[in-house]
Amino acid sequence: MKDITIKITGKQCFDDVEEDQMEFITDGRLYEKNGFCYLIYDESEISGLEGLKTTLKFDDKSLKMKRIGSNGPGTELYFEEGKRFSSVYDTPMGPMEIEVLTRSVKNLMDKESSKGKIDIEYDVSLGGVAEGKNKLIIDVM
Repeated sequence: MKDITIKITGKQCFDDVEEDQMEFITDGRLYEKNGFCYLIYDESEISGLEGLKTTLKFDDKSLKMKRIGSNGPGTELYFEEGKRFSSVYDTPMGPMEIEVLTRSVKNLMDKESSKGKIDIEYDVSLGGVAEGKNKLIIDVM
């Protein structure tokens, strides 16, 4: 397991509203097992998810995000190009149904240096009400 620094940038655009961006930097751990890479980090007050631990499991074409905490079952999202995934997403305002349609997953990680980035572009529908286009950029430094 290797200690790393992660910069996570999330961009959202709902309906005709301008793009909203969130960015934070945190420490985490990286390791490889059975052909998958794993990034593990603790969420912070900045992300609005303080007290949760996030695990990202990824390979060249997909990424699975799992968040767990002491106050509930947590959340799981799956991103694979061209695939649709439905789940329940725990938010500070309570659980919401979420549907994700992944447009692209680009894994630009260098296993030798344990540095690089993962870019994910996806459409999201929250509770069938809010729909938008999102981009998630994970920089491993």
